[in-house]
Amino acid sequence: MVNLKEQVGLKAAEFVTDGMIVGLGTGSTAYYFVQELGRRVQEEGLSILGVTTSNATSEHAASLGIPLKSIDEVPYVDITVDGADEVDAAFNGIKGGGAALLMEKIVAVNSKECIWIVDESKVVDTLGAFKLPVEVVQYGAENLFKSFEEKGYRPSFRMKDGVKLVTDMKNYIIDLDLREIPDAVALSNELDHTVGVVEHGLFIQLVSKVIVGYPDGPRFLEKR
Repeated sequence: MVNLKEQVGLKAAEFVTDGMIVGLGTGSTAYYFVQELGRRVQEEGLSILGVTTSNATSEHAASLGIPLKSIDEVPYVDITVDGADEVDAAFNGIKGGGAALLMEKIVAVNSKECIWIVDESKVVDTLGAFKLPVEVVQYGAENLFKSFEEKGYRPSFRMKDGVKLVTDMKNYIIDLDLREIPDAVALSNELDHTVGVVEHGLFIQLVSKVIVGYPDGPRFLEKR
C-alpha cells in the first residue's frame, strides 16, 4: 500500500538544495520530509541549516545530524515545508492539530516560500470540519473560553493525560468546533484582535505550493 504521507514528504525534499535555510515542519507528514533531508545530509553531504517548528521536530532533526538554528539566529528561511490539517483551493488552511501552530506560523511568516504537504483527505472545499486550534495565554483562559461559548463556537480545551495541554510556548489551546468557516479571512481578523489569543490555526495566504498525495502519485494543487 502506498504511504501517501511519505510520498509527498519525499517530493517536497526535492525543492531543498545546498546552502538553504530550511523550515522543518511538525507532524506525521512533515516527519518524512525531515527524515529524507537527514538521509541526504548523511549520504549525499547536503549542506543545510534547519529551523524547527516544535521541540519534537528539533529532537528528530538533531538525531539525524541536521544542523539547527533558532528563528532568531537566521535572517530569513529559504523554504519551509509543513503539513496541514485542512487546505482549500485558495491555499488557506487550518493547522495546529499537533499543538505547534504558534511556532509553525512564526517560521512560515519568516520564509521566502512555504510548501504544504498533505494527503488527499486534507483537501476541502470549505474549512472548518477540522476543529480550529486557538493558542491562548493561561491567564484569563477560562474567560476566553466562556466568550467563545457565547459566540456559539463550541470550544473545548485541548487535554493531555487528564489536564490542559501546555504547548512548547507554555500556552493552552482551545479548539473551536465550528463545522464550517464561510469566511476564513474575517474569522482570522476577529481572532487576531481578541485579547488573550496568542495565535490561531488559520493560515491565510502563507503557502505558494501544495503537494497532495494520491494513490497514483503526488500532484500539485492548483490555486484558485
